[in-house]
Amino acid sequence: MGRSRSTRDTGHTGRRRPAAAQPVVEAVDGGLAELVPDPDRGRAWTLLIDGAPQSHVDLDDPAYLSFEYQRRLGHVIDLVAPPGRPVQAVHLGGGAFTLARYVAATRPRATQQVVERDASLVQLVRRELPLDQGARIRVRSADARVGLGKVPDGWADLIIADVFSGARTPAHLTSTEFLDEVRRALGPTGVYAANLADGPPLAHLRGQIATAAARFAEVALIADAAVLRGKRFGNAVLVASDAPLPLAELTRRAASDPHPGRVEHGKPLTDFTGGAVPVTDAAAVASPAPPPSVFR
Repeated sequence: MGRSRSTRDTGHTGRRRPAAAQPVVEAVDGGLAELVPDPDRGRAWTLLIDGAPQSHVDLDDPAYLSFEYQRRLGHVIDLVAPPGRPVQAVHLGGGAFTLARYVAATRPRATQQVVERDASLVQLVRRELPLDQGARIRVRSADARVGLGKVPDGWADLIIADVFSGARTPAHLTSTEFLDEVRRALGPTGVYAANLADGPPLAHLRGQIATAAARFAEVALIADAAVLRGKRFGNAVLVASDAPLPLAELTRRAASDPHPGRVEHGKPLTDFTGGAVPVTDAAAVASPAPPPSVFR
């Protein structure tokens, strides 16, 4: 499940939710889940776990991405193959299945696997925010690394990791050994994208870039300039592949977002790591916990 500060468009769609719609609150394996109606969009909801925003879903417009980091992952999805072409995608971490819905809406006939450890959350989302019955989305309740291990060799065109437990990325999803499993499941031109969260002094983020660079030929990072400068805690999207990345278009799209982001690549990104070394299973630790102010 991904955690991020909600960055929502303020434009009014003209669609109003029925007055009877109320928040849904339910205990799940990972804490207290809340589905809160979006007052500005007719059938849209925000999922929170223990008060922290996890996902935003518009059932009428699944191609709408509200959260800043999810927009950036949406750009990766858009550029992983020509527009509309079906892809085979794996989502590690499900939340409210926002990105799987986005892939299904923008790439009809795509085949997807979602791995979400929180079985109670999966049941809640399926019941309250049902998936399109025509979408080719298989949801597996399992640990992300275990579920990834069941993906056939070379099956995936795209693997997205957005896994948080208690607002922290679990240690076993930060290592070179984990990325070896990612590379095994990706096709030769496949793309890996991960939602990372860190704050000053950015040791976790630097280590994750070094880890990806040890396993992939091409690595890029999309992030807010203030996060890259260590001015605040926030999200960064890491993108990696053994094939050339669409850097120019990623840069253009990130810069034109409501909350503009920068794309770092090549020597500037290597310099940014500051000599950080790749993380192994033996040395891996969970990502740092965000300060309480992040979700206020």
